[in-house]
Amino acid sequence: MALSARETPSTRQSIIDAARHVLMRDGFSGLSTRAVAEAAKTQMSQIRYHFGSKDGMILALFADMTERLILRQTSVFEDPEIPLSEKWALSCDFLDQDLDSGYVRVLQELIAVGWSNPAVGDAVRASFGQLRDLHVALAKDFADRIGGLGPFTPEDVAALVGSAFIGAETYLLLGLESDALPVRRALRRIGDLIAQHEPPNSAKD
Repeated sequence: MALSARETPSTRQSIIDAARHVLMRDGFSGLSTRAVAEAAKTQMSQIRYHFGSKDGMILALFADMTERLILRQTSVFEDPEIPLSEKWALSCDFLDQDLDSGYVRVLQELIAVGWSNPAVGDAVRASFGQLRDLHVALAKDFADRIGGLGPFTPEDVAALVGSAFIGAETYLLLGLESDALPVRRALRRIGDLIAQHEPPNSAKD
């Protein structure tokens, strides 16, 4: 949708950026339009104009962050020149990037909100669906290249990959990573296992 003359990208984006900052700083319970307006150095009326409500602002924030993530993942997952083991390694790198950017914190906050807020819940499920579709397509492509996935279907693989990374994000946000729960190391060792069974030149046709 094209922006009107009054709806400048800089104002809209500054509010979205401020909402992410406040959400990371204060959590969802502390996220108010007043706090966001102060952080964005704008008037509350601008939030109402651009987003209609607090929920609209939250949904816009999540949509903005999800769009960036999907574009990044797609550029890697759909590149036939990158072996699957390297795609897995890059996904592990992205996990740390998403922790640093605040995406993981925002996602986890909105998962909780989504239990009681249907609009937020729908947005979270839609983002998971986009990632699932990417994982299924990647698994199907790899299965074609190596002649199958053993007892697993591409949908099984997508379910396991999604669960592994969402679980890892939860552990890391809670500060539970330790020698007894080596989250990052365990994820990267899956990539090592893929590399051991990856046929030479499997990234190319």
